[in-house]
Amino acid sequence: MNLPQSPTNLNLETLFPFELDDFQKDAIAALDAGQSVVVCAPTGSGKTLIGEYAIHRALAQGQRVFYTTPLKALSNQKLRDFQQKFGEELVGLITGDILINVKAPVVVMTTEIFRNMLYETPIGQVGTSVRDIGAVILDECHYLSDRQRGTVWEESIIYCPTQIQLVALSATIGNPQELTDWISSVRASAQQEETEENDCTLINSDFRPVPLRFYFSTVKGLVPLLNGKQTQINPKLKAKHPHKRRRRRMEDCPSIPLVISQLQERDMLPAIYLIFSRRGCDRAVDILSEKTLVNPNEARRIQQRIDEFIQQHPEASKNGQFEPLTRGIASHHAGLLPDWKSLVEELFEAGLVKVVFATATLAAGINMPARTTVLSALSKRSDDGHRLLTPSEFLQISGRAGRRGMDTIGHVVTVQTPFEGAKEAAYLATATPEPLRSWFTPSYGMVLNLLQKHTIKEAKDLLERSFAEYLAQRKLAPEQQAIASLTTDIAKLNIELAPINPKQFTDYEKLSERLKEERRLVKVLQQQAEATQKVEIAKTLTDIAPGQIFYLKGKQIPVQEPLPALLFEKAPGKGQSPYLICLGANNRWYVSASNNVVGIADISFPESALSSLVPPTGLTLKQGQTRKGDAASVPIAQQIRDRVQPLTPAPEVLEYQERVERLTAKLENHPLHQWGNSKNLLKRYKKRLALREQLKQSQSKYQRHQLNRSYYWQDFLNLIEILREFGALDEFVPTPLGEATAAIRSENELWLSLILLSGELETLAPHQLAATLCAAITETPRQDSWSNFAPSQESLEVLDKLQNTRRRLNQVQHQHNVALPVWLERRLMGVVEQWALGEAFSVDWNQLCDETSLDDGDIVRMLRRTVDVLLQLPQIPGISEILQINARLAATQMRRFPV
Repeated sequence: MNLPQSPTNLNLETLFPFELDDFQKDAIAALDAGQSVVVCAPTGSGKTLIGEYAIHRALAQGQRVFYTTPLKALSNQKLRDFQQKFGEELVGLITGDILINVKAPVVVMTTEIFRNMLYETPIGQVGTSVRDIGAVILDECHYLSDRQRGTVWEESIIYCPTQIQLVALSATIGNPQELTDWISSVRASAQQEETEENDCTLINSDFRPVPLRFYFSTVKGLVPLLNGKQTQINPKLKAKHPHKRRRRRMEDCPSIPLVISQLQERDMLPAIYLIFSRRGCDRAVDILSEKTLVNPNEARRIQQRIDEFIQQHPEASKNGQFEPLTRGIASHHAGLLPDWKSLVEELFEAGLVKVVFATATLAAGINMPARTTVLSALSKRSDDGHRLLTPSEFLQISGRAGRRGMDTIGHVVTVQTPFEGAKEAAYLATATPEPLRSWFTPSYGMVLNLLQKHTIKEAKDLLERSFAEYLAQRKLAPEQQAIASLTTDIAKLNIELAPINPKQFTDYEKLSERLKEERRLVKVLQQQAEATQKVEIAKTLTDIAPGQIFYLKGKQIPVQEPLPALLFEKAPGKGQSPYLICLGANNRWYVSASNNVVGIADISFPESALSSLVPPTGLTLKQGQTRKGDAASVPIAQQIRDRVQPLTPAPEVLEYQERVERLTAKLENHPLHQWGNSKNLLKRYKKRLALREQLKQSQSKYQRHQLNRSYYWQDFLNLIEILREFGALDEFVPTPLGEATAAIRSENELWLSLILLSGELETLAPHQLAATLCAAITETPRQDSWSNFAPSQESLEVLDKLQNTRRRLNQVQHQHNVALPVWLERRLMGVVEQWALGEAFSVDWNQLCDETSLDDGDIVRMLRRTVDVLLQLPQIPGISEILQINARLAATQMRRFPV
């Protein structure tokens, strides 16, 4: 693609003083042409550069840019990156609980924040929240396929005003064109027209600046996983007995220290070592207690950074992972403090940490490139049980390998385990990524936000723009084409057959079927009669002399009607039955067995008549042999034809033959013949019947699909019924309760609004309010979870009063087939209540962690979610002033390290 002159007069060589890849050039050209883009390329290929260009372009045009990410941690990382590139004053951040320079030209935010902004404006219009926005970059857009969060991406794309350029950055997926076409269709339908401005261009690339090589680790060593062409499993790794499945012993699988040693020997560090459990990551660090992967200088630099970290966060001084970190070893998972994980990421990027044991969450966009990624297993636990990784998951994890500008090759190591081997690893390494799918799910907030600014019909139209609906329509397209084609074919036949009464076809077909059946019966009766006759004839054949006339028919005498033939002589045959050498009325000689004789005539020729006959010399004495007669046999054959009458059928055969003749005559005189060739007409009539049945089935299938594709709408209507029952909607108009529910962001907005407007929380102190709200938004923890902090009696009494509302909401949701969570979890309330007392009255962080079974990271996540809800309260209409004041106080008291 030739790059046009940039309308913003941006100098690409100045912006990017290095050679751009072709897909980057194509994406930049599309952006300069005013188009939205979907950039689908491998992890580490340089997609972010396209987002950066979109920022440069918007800034040069005096417009603002939103850069959205799926995770707060990724948003924080992008904030740091963009502040370095564009300057701190030009970049802001919004992540719910953190607001930094929100009026800046470039604002990084989570995708959910962007969706929430769009809720504030009539869909498709430019409101105050998105005014002057030139472009929105949707990083990690493949999250659209995430079961829990994918709806946010779909809503963001559907609701985004068409004046805003979309830049969707995605890892490799199986259906990038479908995603691109859907975005184009959504933006076109928003303006009710197809225009080039709404076009979305796909920039699809499989280019990796640092190519990957795959290895398989065994106790014997590190072996290439694939063949030389990287298309199939390495022949050396093929199982000797592929059909014999057995679980391998642990001693036959390489240990973590052995794998690390293999990487050291080949200079394949630093590495990210994926282990799909937090405990597994921490155990791996402990297992390497004798291992040092850094030199003394690197160890000093790490220690210096640790000292700075402790000085900034003295509460984290008890962290037992400081010592392994000084040896270049660390873990990284959701159970650790966010600040600690940031420290690990920083040291890893600096090349000081040589191996990080991480869970799969690390694959979600955090910038931690490594020379090598190691997968400790190829399967993991999921909501659906233990399963093999999907090709997309494997690709996402593998893509971490290979640092651009530092490595020429990225290494991906899979490890032999008791359950998985080279076969599974080679499959994942060569498989193509699966297509994105939609998990679009309506919620109370979605219903109310749409109905605040749209009619019910407009809301339905918006729902029908979802990616799921689009994919359903794509599946229906062949069915629609088939229906159109069948309808056309039937119409042509209708015109052709219009003059003919359909009764003539059915009558003609019945006669044809009857005639066919009568002929079949005649044939059966003939065969039965001939079989009976053959038995009788066989008894008399020994007495038959040459000159006798009989009738031949059978496998060796393939004639339609029994053939009169003159017996010339008998010859010894197989067994006791002689061969019969005969001259037929057709002047052909036959060598026949007795089982071909189906009748004996009352006529015979004298032996003197046979004197002129001589069988052909080529006639060998073998059953079924036949030869043409000569001039001498012609007169005899003629006499046979003249003197011998055809063999009379048995009486029962004769009766059915007469029936056949009557039906044949009736069929030949049928009125259908007046319209042309009756057989061809009947054939077309049957074709029309078959096409009509096919059309009926296709229409039925299409209607079923149409019903299935509207289940989102049914969910939407179910939510409306529940909202009406609780007084959040008056017909389709949100009530004050509905307006409050629409302003809330949680997994069950109605449940939270019912609590907040119940009047029960006004008596609670700030720390008790925080604990109660945490109970309403915290999912049920593991059975072995515990806390030594008991919640206050006041908080527990409020929970008791809310139980009836909870029970009723659960019942109504169940009646309407809605499965949104209605939590009221008591076990961990005390932890939140203790922390929300504030620094002056609460225990310190280490004491808090010591008194509960939760991991540090889980506690932080629970506290941050609670703070997020507390910060929402002052923005929710109808919330009492006392609740607003207490919510602000509680949030202020909770927002200290590490929260």
